[in-house]
Amino acid sequence: MKTVLITGANKSIGFETARQLLQKGYYVYLGSRDPQKGQRAVDQLKSEGFDRVEPITIDVDNPASIKSAREALGQKISVLDVLINNAGISGGFPQSALDTDIRVFRQVYETNVFGVISTTQAFIDLLKASPDPRIVNVTSGLGSLTLHNDPTWKYYHVKGACYTASKAALNAYTIVLAYELRDTPFKVNAVDPGYTATDFNHHRGSGTVPDAAARLVKAATLPPDGLTGQFFSDDNAPDTGISPW
Repeated sequence: MKTVLITGANKSIGFETARQLLQKGYYVYLGSRDPQKGQRAVDQLKSEGFDRVEPITIDVDNPASIKSAREALGQKISVLDVLINNAGISGGFPQSALDTDIRVFRQVYETNVFGVISTTQAFIDLLKASPDPRIVNVTSGLGSLTLHNDPTWKYYHVKGACYTASKAALNAYTIVLAYELRDTPFKVNAVDPGYTATDFNHHRGSGTVPDAAARLVKAATLPPDGLTGQFFSDDNAPDTGISPW
């Protein structure tokens, strides 16, 4: 049975991703910063008939919490097949490049970039023990520098200095990570779930949570001949599914 750890999975896209992977027979470790919220999410899934799911307390902003989560998971399993770095924050909008407090930049980067790096480094040994390891970094279409420079792009005027920059940095990290693992069975990709209606954007998005989660699940379950080092985005590239960086 394959195993997966999903950060920020107690609600929204992360929670639905957990549900869809449970439907596919995965054993899900549901990551949540708040242990009570994590347990409630697990209880909800169990009430739906899924019993292969456990909560894992992990705050990606807190190195001690990441270490504790790694130790806790290591006591349960010796192999992790999938890591989905889903936890993220927006930092609030609007975000001016000139006026936004540097503390907001640091906070957003702490979660969206440094949290992903720290979590990936902490669990990489368990992932390397898998015959078909997958890493999914949840990004955003707003992380595309190419599209942000294109006045014809539908989101051209949606400029968030902190959030956009953090997702572009996450994309860059994904490229380097995939490169370093290129001669291994790893598939490492950045996935844009699309402009989805969640509390993250005050439910203004046009996409649905199930559709967004399905995009993450697709990357998490890539076959051995699947692509790696890609920026998957059905929203930005409906024809190919691969967004320009």
